[in-house]
Amino acid sequence: MDPHWDDMKIFLAVAREESLSGAGRVLKLDPATVGRRIARLEQAMETPLFVKSPQGYALSTAGERLMTHGEQAEQAMRAAQEAMAGPSETLSGQIRIGAPDGCANYLLPQVCADIGEANPDLDIQIVALPRVVNLSRREADIAITVSPPSAGQLLVQKITDYKLSLVGSRRYLKDLPPLETVDDLQGQRMIGYIPDMIFDTELDYLSEIGVDRVSLASNSVPVQLRFVINGGGLAMAHDFCLPSHRALIKVLDQDISLTRSFYLVRHQGDQRSERLNRFADAIAAGLRDEVARLEALA
Repeated sequence: MDPHWDDMKIFLAVAREESLSGAGRVLKLDPATVGRRIARLEQAMETPLFVKSPQGYALSTAGERLMTHGEQAEQAMRAAQEAMAGPSETLSGQIRIGAPDGCANYLLPQVCADIGEANPDLDIQIVALPRVVNLSRREADIAITVSPPSAGQLLVQKITDYKLSLVGSRRYLKDLPPLETVDDLQGQRMIGYIPDMIFDTELDYLSEIGVDRVSLASNSVPVQLRFVINGGGLAMAHDFCLPSHRALIKVLDQDISLTRSFYLVRHQGDQRSERLNRFADAIAAGLRDEVARLEALA
């Protein structure tokens, strides 16, 4: 039996949300209805598609095979809808971007505001997460990451490099002897990520500069910077954040400077979508320009 597209939509939603209730919220259906549709699909295909447990719905081996074909069907349906709509000078519909919160707070709002102004029928959503966005579960259409993923059928494009500097507030620095060498950092209060919540080794800034203790920690970049502004200590900060926080001062900037990169990641099948291609190009160009603009002001 070949599943209909409505069946595939329900299957994909349950696979991504790993529960009937989660899929019901996405599809705007009662969970009991979702459960009946899944049971009917499994009966028609004569194989279980999920392993049910108190923890939720996990894909069976057959379900994993169907997932690949379901995502291909989903991408084909999107491409068909775009083709039927015909070419347009502006973008429309909804596009969701997932990004680490430094990028989401300090770069994407301006970039997306500019894109939205040029495309008044386009709805843009920014998901700021202190972890890697799960594109397979369709948490977002496009993800911005700090390292290129090594697994999955994904399109990966390097966007731009960016710099980070060690910073402190005037409030904290005024009572200290001058910090002239890296050795002077010994005994200073350091601010950074919660060590066991660092979701990408590229974010382990303090280890790279030889710091082994974090006095004040958060998985949120804005919270870390508020710690610094309030005199809590020193932290590695994105240079593109500094124009928004004039109370922060670079420390040992001749000796301590890190370079990282942003990557744009999306499903490989989405390259058939002119709409997503155009949006991805606009986001990448906008981020490059915004990083360059803000770093010049830092």
